[in-house]
Amino acid sequence: MAMSIGGSRNRPPRILLVEDEVLISMMIEDAMVEHGFEVFTATNAGDALQVLEDGTQVDVLFTDINIEGDVDGSRLAHMARELRPDLAVLYASGTMKGIPNPVPGSTFVPKPYAPKDVCAMLATLAPS
Repeated sequence: MAMSIGGSRNRPPRILLVEDEVLISMMIEDAMVEHGFEVFTATNAGDALQVLEDGTQVDVLFTDINIEGDVDGSRLAHMARELRPDLAVLYASGTMKGIPNPVPGSTFVPKPYAPKDVCAMLATLAPS
């Protein structure tokens, strides 16, 4: 049986990437795919929540804090955890040094970040 990031499983780890800056989204999505992740993308909280509400099995929510729309990444994480209490969360921000009121067990990475470093963090967050 093939091994994948995060241990042995029949599918690669699935990441829900929420980023409204298109170039950043494309760059990190490409890196994630190269590192063996399956990636679902959204540019706002509504689209991200729809992915979860549709029943898509996602292992990690990776969200920017400052996303377009009325719901920021911090609130999105709380809403996502209401739907999926086991969901791992990785926040990113270029304007904050931390997250006020983060969901329990979440992690933070400041922007700018190296895609390989984010992929390493995601690999540790994805369940095995």
